Amino acid sequence: MPHKEDMTTIGFIGSGKVGSTLARLAVDTGHDVVLSNSRGPQTLRDLVAQLGPRARAAAVSEAARDADIAVVTIPLKAYAQVPAGPLRGKVVIDTINYNPDRDGRIHAIDAGHTTAGGLLQAHLRESYVVKAFNNIFFEHLATLGRPAGAPDRSALAIAGDDAAAKTTVAALIDALGYDAYDAGALAESRRFAAGTPAHRAYLDPVGMFAAPGRPVSAADLADLLGAAP
Repeated sequence: MPHKEDMTTIGFIGSGKVGSTLARLAVDTGHDVVLSNSRGPQTLRDLVAQLGPRARAAAVSEAARDADIAVVTIPLKAYAQVPAGPLRGKVVIDTINYNPDRDGRIHAIDAGHTTAGGLLQAHLRESYVVKAFNNIFFEHLATLGRPAGAPDRSALAIAGDDAAAKTTVAALIDALGYDAYDAGALAESRRFAAGTPAHRAYLDPVGMFAAPGRPVSAADLADLLGAAP
């Protein structure tokens, strides 16, 4: 696929805690954002006001249409509602975690035949899905970013089947203050899915979600990814 180096508009399908945190980081680094959710743009007015003039709210289809890069951050059970047509040919960042209590049991995932990202990619057949941001708590995502070269800069895992799409996502992650660690094909996202050691990478084992996030280097992340079953 052709690689766009000047993508400036990020469209959010889902604007909850992860989506709004990523939107705030994106705006702070000079990107425009288009926010959407299942309840309609009127429910996002306060968030847009907080984010400032680089942000606007729209219907889901409009956010997908106007996105240079799309971020899907919704419950997995709703993945089939993501509009495929407006995302044709685009890079789509998938932040979704499979949660059976919320999503119901999905046999194909439980049996190891696919992953949450694999389901989204099968639905968005003409898009380029890259898994990212699913294994870091939103409050830690907001605070762990560091300038390039900082000794305590953290790495975030990505996985996808298209090399150019992963390059695009890695560049965005770098702009947001993190190194990107390429975990391989989209199927390898199972190594940082919920329940794996890498999914708890940034959590202090004592304070967990109540404690500040702990930096994780690319080398440490690689070890955690390797420990996945």
